[in-house]
Amino acid sequence: DVYKRPPPPSPGQVSREEASRHPSEAESLPGVRHVIAVSSGKGGVGKSTVSTNLAAAWAKAGLKVGLMDADIYGPDVPTMFGADEKPRMRDEQVNPVEKHGVKLMSLGFLVGEDTPAIWRGPIIMGIVRQFLHQVAWGELDYLIVDLPPGTGDAQLSLVQLVSVTGAVMVTTPQDVAVQGVLKGIRMFESVDVPVLGLVENMRGFVCPDCDSVHELFGAGGGEALAASLGVPFLGAVPLGMAVREQGDRGVPPVIGRPDSPESRALLEVADRVESRVEALEKESS
Repeated sequence: DVYKRPPPPSPGQVSREEASRHPSEAESLPGVRHVIAVSSGKGGVGKSTVSTNLAAAWAKAGLKVGLMDADIYGPDVPTMFGADEKPRMRDEQVNPVEKHGVKLMSLGFLVGEDTPAIWRGPIIMGIVRQFLHQVAWGELDYLIVDLPPGTGDAQLSLVQLVSVTGAVMVTTPQDVAVQGVLKGIRMFESVDVPVLGLVENMRGFVCPDCDSVHELFGAGGGEALAASLGVPFLGAVPLGMAVREQGDRGVPPVIGRPDSPESRALLEVADRVESRVEALEKESS
């Protein structure tokens, strides 16, 4: 029998070449200057909060920003942006939903809130591929990719399918979270994706009645890890009401409560990530 070359994959299908590609061979996404992955070692550390506010902070500063929700099993971005409309098709591409100046794409727009995602690796890679290549992102300064926790299929799929500028790692201060984020850092290092830095979330709760600080999850674990690895520490974000209240309202805190301690810390993180990206650009030029 004569070997016949398989047809190119349709949107959502993943070719053998893509599935076996080394991340160093991944190509840039047309029109997008920088793809930034936001990841964590475990769930519940506020990774989507950081992703949401990075996107909103940069859009507020006048940059062109997209946010791709690759957290297939827990797509929270629609809720955090207060966006419930359905994306529309145009010329065989999906137009992302736009809210607060950010272009958004999430599985949460496409499935019901009570519909579980019971999918294996190849399907996850196909969804990541669709979100990257079948969505009309247009010209962007930054495309932020909110990844699921851990070091699984979504992370590997992303770095195989597109060239990633760098990764922002998110942890809380306690040991169990810090140990998890260390694995995530090692994973990105192993696929030649620069780690832009580490964010320590939920460090300290300031009592609104007495102004005393309560370290509910400890303090400094993420900062100490960053120092020990030589990874930039991007900042500590306190635990406070603004994140929860604004998240429930569908308004990123950096927009809805910019003067809150949490928002000020998140705005500083956005500035430091941008500085790190600019430094990497200079190094590579």
